[in-house]
Amino acid sequence: MRQALSCAIGLSLLLGICSPSSADIYRYQDKNGVWHFADIKKDTGYKLYLRTPKKRASQYIKEYEGIIVQASRRFKVDPSLVKALIKAESDFDHRAVSYKGAQGLMQLMPETANAMEVANPFSPEENIFGGTRYFSLLLERFENDKILALAAYNAGPEAVESYGGIPPFPETESFVAKVLDYYEKYRASTK
Repeated sequence: MRQALSCAIGLSLLLGICSPSSADIYRYQDKNGVWHFADIKKDTGYKLYLRTPKKRASQYIKEYEGIIVQASRRFKVDPSLVKALIKAESDFDHRAVSYKGAQGLMQLMPETANAMEVANPFSPEENIFGGTRYFSLLLERFENDKILALAAYNAGPEAVESYGGIPPFPETESFVAKVLDYYEKYRASTK
């Protein structure tokens, strides 16, 4: 009974601190029979216990709108372009991790996150500010050419410079087209 009560209390606390957007809950039972709960799979001992539905991107946009506007103003980047980057990179999932190790909403690589002073890449605010700052630096580097800055965001600025334009990588070409498509949709919705 005591174990069930502490399990219920732990789960309630965990659900209370998790993002309201979606919460996958993992659990692990230690050698003493105590259940441990987490909102991420900390290691192979943790198994999925509960999954809640993920919000649609439009719901996330409302949730992150204030942060996007603040970061856009601070770094002088069109907020519709920031939204388009987030949509293409993570589909507004702040817990997203790519197979290459990019993390969070704007899929910052660890080195980029460090350079942009992002301590927690899974924090929506830190990630949006860091990603927007990085993109603004790319815009500056490529003389406000959105297409080259987007290609550099995906493939790295050195690749764009060495090819003298969008590198001939299918992933990068697709990324640039996708972001520009989302950008037009978000711009049209704000008019």
